[in-house]
Amino acid sequence: MTHSFNWRAAYASQRSPVFARNVVSTSHPLAAQAGLRMLQAGGNAVDATIATAAMMTIVEPCSNGLGSDAFCILWDGKELHGLNASGCAPQAWTPEYFRAKYGVDVKTPPKRGWDSVTVPGAVSAWVELSRRFGKLPFADLLAPAIDVAERGYAVPVIVQHKWTAAAALPELTGQPGFAQAFLPHGREPQVGERFSFADAARTLRMIARSKGEDFYRGEVAATAAAHARDHGGAMTEADFAAYRPEWVGTTAQDYRGHTLHEIPPNGQGIAAQIALGILQHFDLAALPVDGVASQHLQIEAMKLAFTDVYRYVAEPRSMRLTPAQMLDKDYLAGRARLIDVRRAQDFGPGHLPQGGTIYLTAADASGMMVSFIQSNYMGFGSGVVIPGYGLSLQNRGHGFTLDPGSDNLVGPGKRPFHTIIPAFLTKDGQPVMSFGVMGGDMQPQGHLQTLVRMLDYRQQPQAACDAPRWRWNAGIVNNEDGFDPATAQGLRDLGHRVQPFSDSYQDYGAGQFIWRLGDPSVDGYAAASDPRRDGQAAGY
Repeated sequence: MTHSFNWRAAYASQRSPVFARNVVSTSHPLAAQAGLRMLQAGGNAVDATIATAAMMTIVEPCSNGLGSDAFCILWDGKELHGLNASGCAPQAWTPEYFRAKYGVDVKTPPKRGWDSVTVPGAVSAWVELSRRFGKLPFADLLAPAIDVAERGYAVPVIVQHKWTAAAALPELTGQPGFAQAFLPHGREPQVGERFSFADAARTLRMIARSKGEDFYRGEVAATAAAHARDHGGAMTEADFAAYRPEWVGTTAQDYRGHTLHEIPPNGQGIAAQIALGILQHFDLAALPVDGVASQHLQIEAMKLAFTDVYRYVAEPRSMRLTPAQMLDKDYLAGRARLIDVRRAQDFGPGHLPQGGTIYLTAADASGMMVSFIQSNYMGFGSGVVIPGYGLSLQNRGHGFTLDPGSDNLVGPGKRPFHTIIPAFLTKDGQPVMSFGVMGGDMQPQGHLQTLVRMLDYRQQPQAACDAPRWRWNAGIVNNEDGFDPATAQGLRDLGHRVQPFSDSYQDYGAGQFIWRLGDPSVDGYAAASDPRRDGQAAGY
């Protein structure tokens, strides 16, 4: 199932695809190695995923932590499953709660602090995945992360760059517990400097011993709730205790003989599906891969998708439209007809804040494949860290709105609009690729761009990952270093507002890809890892 890829490296890169029967791909080498340890110990891809995810909370704290949310798409060898482990709002959160505290004109919950924190769901994802699909004892899966948290690790280059940026933000450094946890010497760690996180190791041991019960219905939850009370938050022990992850299946969109699967709303994965549903009405393969015409069509399709997503996507029970309505073939054909190949158009811009996210994928020789993403949302999340526990909490509550006419209006126990999205590709009902691209609203744009490169232009996964990207952002098309200047000018000539921007960590996403080559026990997989982060694909 090689898809007749052109295996030559098409772009400047320091990486080649990794071929193996058991493989883990993520954005930090220590995390990839933690996953491989589980596979070598007789575990499966789910065991590897959990070990990798736990390690990522330690080695890339700018993007995720023990207080993250998570989503997962899993091929168990026979069928596909989708898990929503995004957190719910505290029961006290009403529009009136925020207006009373922050003024009648407030538009969203705050960006930082306890009033941006929903119940963290990532730990519940680890527990639930292990319970339903894992092979190894749950405690074994967290052992590598505990070890590294206690003895420390040398901070890598790209993570340190984001750490430095965060350390310059008073909105973060002023939050309770942040400086104690992440500025251990009164400053951020330097490249190659050892960073240890003993408090997080303590909490990981409690999670391992209790299979997450201490986190949601024990000491950790009680301590977090007390900390919230002391610092003006509304989160309670009951909010923690009531939380459960939810098996939700996937939404599907056909494209070029394949099917893209995403987690249903409250996530934004449907944006990539809408855009592909529009693009299938154009013959992209007949156009130069990096040329103006192809890039223009992709940008316009993405703009149309975001217009609908930002208007309608919320927690499903609050949406006025269903995903099926948003993906209706006739509707998408009509949207495709709105695109003018000769000029850029404004279809109604939407924009969400930047985020901090990690993505990982794992696959094993039995055929199990896992697409997993967890995130603190914006860099270092809420900034709140529970002293003594290393619990760095997300700020997903900031994704709600206080607009009474919006489907995404804040409410008790409600899940906010989410940016993090794992993805999965099938063909004729069989698994083809587990993949994802991190980075706020870049994520569906990364899904779109890499899939078009692989399915329309036969670029192999690492080349599709290496290729320079664009990002449509609040009416501006940003292009990263390496983007063809002639193509950028051609897009300007069509009316696009094109501006170069060089922060690849966040603004152009970072992908991980595992492509199934055939029988996994015989042919294995081809894996790619994005050079925009510190990670790797590794296997055996």
